[in-house]
Amino acid sequence: PWGKNDAPVSDIAHAREVLDADHFGLEKVKERILEQIAMLISAPSSHAPIICLVGPPGVGKTSLGQSIATALGRKYRRVALGGLHDEAEIRGHRRTYIGAMPGRIIDALRRCGTSNPVILLDEIDKIGSDFRGDPSSALLEVLDPEQNCRFHDNYVDVDFDLSQTLFIATANTLSSIPAPLVDRMEIIDISGYLPEEKTEIARRHLLPRLIAEAGVDAGDVNLTDDALAALIDTYTGESGVRQLEKRLAAIVRKIVLRKVSGQSWPQPVDSADLNGLLGAAPYIRERYEGNDYAGVITGLAWTAAGGCVLYVETSLSPSKGEKLTLTGKLGDVMKESASIALQHVRSHADSLGIASDALTDRAVHIHVPEGAIPKDGPSAGITMATSIVSALTGRRPKPRVAMTGELTLRGKVLPIGGVKEKILAAKRAGITDVILPEANRKDVDEIPDIYLHGLEVHYVSDAAQVFDLALLPTETAD
Repeated sequence: PWGKNDAPVSDIAHAREVLDADHFGLEKVKERILEQIAMLISAPSSHAPIICLVGPPGVGKTSLGQSIATALGRKYRRVALGGLHDEAEIRGHRRTYIGAMPGRIIDALRRCGTSNPVILLDEIDKIGSDFRGDPSSALLEVLDPEQNCRFHDNYVDVDFDLSQTLFIATANTLSSIPAPLVDRMEIIDISGYLPEEKTEIARRHLLPRLIAEAGVDAGDVNLTDDALAALIDTYTGESGVRQLEKRLAAIVRKIVLRKVSGQSWPQPVDSADLNGLLGAAPYIRERYEGNDYAGVITGLAWTAAGGCVLYVETSLSPSKGEKLTLTGKLGDVMKESASIALQHVRSHADSLGIASDALTDRAVHIHVPEGAIPKDGPSAGITMATSIVSALTGRRPKPRVAMTGELTLRGKVLPIGGVKEKILAAKRAGITDVILPEANRKDVDEIPDIYLHGLEVHYVSDAAQVFDLALLPTETAD
């Protein structure tokens, strides 16, 4: 499509309506897209940046691409990069080869028929590489605004201007994307949804679509707010809404079967009816259920599916010589965090009120439950140290307190990642007090107040502050 462009958008109010109608929440992402639309209205010939949406599965990254294209009034094409391992898929084959064809980018432009479409590069973090080349390196030219005005496809063999094309990449994690490629993209994090947001998404988007696909009346399928809350809490274990959609689809199918069979079904469906429709709940809701044991501390962790709550347990037993045992399928970094935590407690035993002989001839066993699940990362450092101190002093943890932060041998608390996801996990679990590193204050300031409602965040820079905030005084521990 040489020189063929879609007309530029001039109605930003319509673009805002499209984005709000298609996606609930995601305010930061929609604001960034509106900024880009405003730039295109102000300077239609400006180079389009490359946006990378990063977040757990099911939060709406791929569907956002279609909404952005509609808001911009442009053609849309999705290019799936998952499992791609041949560089020729990006740059094209030379025409001397049998079966030669252009690369995915030029092919997408040809199918769109314009040179300024919206192209979604889906699953950019799952590109492979082998003896046929490294496709991620070939993408450097595609995704660099300073270079893609002269993109060279081997099949076309003529430089093509990609600077007017809006590229949107999606990824679950940045860890598997080469650093030079990440440097050329503008990263926008999409974290999980609150339960209240999931309820609205189910009401506005998921249920109406499923009911229309099933060919039944809207009045035949009706769920109460309690049923939706129980469905989200105990039948799905995710940050996104993909599992929620599957569970809702299962309920619709059950109702359709009963309707076609002439049987009755619950109208409306309440939380008590879910067991009969879907069977026993597969998930136990992450709820804080009290902790009267010294040595058991609540921590917060990040996973590819969002944040979660984890517990660190410390047990002491007589032993010949000092010994540290770690269980729970911990990774190397997490094992090092446990060793650092124990060494810090040993070196500060006097100031912590620990008897000098408390660690002599004692075996320290640290366990992180759900042992079948691999766990790694430095953010459990202060959790492990607090658990060791609690076990040695007999001080029980304060109720409804969770923490996350990296610990150094000096006792300094270093910043960690995934703050919003961990805040969401704490909120889901009924935690009221969260302990975070002082350096993460800036991350919390960017989180909307709705996510922080009911939570009190305490910022610490030293391990001694953590112990004072998380543990009850010795005299009240008995």
